Amino acid sequence: MSVYYFNGAKILAPFTITSNEPIYDVDTVSLSKQRASQGVQRWELSFNTLTQPDNEADMLVGIVSNIATATTMTMPQLPSVSANNTAGVNLGVLANATAGASSVDVTSNGDIVKGSFIKFSNHSKVYMVTETVGAGPVTINIFPKLRESLTTAHSMYTGDSVSFTYYRDIRSVRGITFIDGVLSNAGTIELVEAVI
Repeated sequence: MSVYYFNGAKILAPFTITSNEPIYDVDTVSLSKQRASQGVQRWELSFNTLTQPDNEADMLVGIVSNIATATTMTMPQLPSVSANNTAGVNLGVLANATAGASSVDVTSNGDIVKGSFIKFSNHSKVYMVTETVGAGPVTINIFPKLRESLTTAHSMYTGDSVSFTYYRDIRSVRGITFIDGVLSNAGTIELVEAVI
């Protein structure tokens, strides 16, 4: 199982990955439901970290500085997904795909498991694979829909090659709490995907 870090500190469970996709929901006079999506989505992460004496300065600096700047980290993968993915981490796009598409043709040298987070080389958006595929020329179904068009000059990244571009949530604690004068805790860290 992969271990993931935030500003040098190990990320601990519980770890929350949330899909923020605004949906309009209304009940009609006949009490039927009508729903509509705005067609936008971002990932939001929430977790605690294990801060040690050798990384607490890195953690503090990372928490208080650059709050207005987008930063990157490795996108954590679900443990079962990480254990079962056998495809390489840099795969070629086989056919052009337009923005708004919900599938992309790629060449894979192994299994890409449902629930895998992926990214494309030409933009920072993170996507999730919605159906498991094997090796060969395959069609990857993704969520959310493609934000930018792709060409065969682009690549698809999987596993630890998927970088998550984020902003720290401004409501998060911007400091460290000392416990027993020795160990420190940065509290719950909340990150929102920088949809650029």
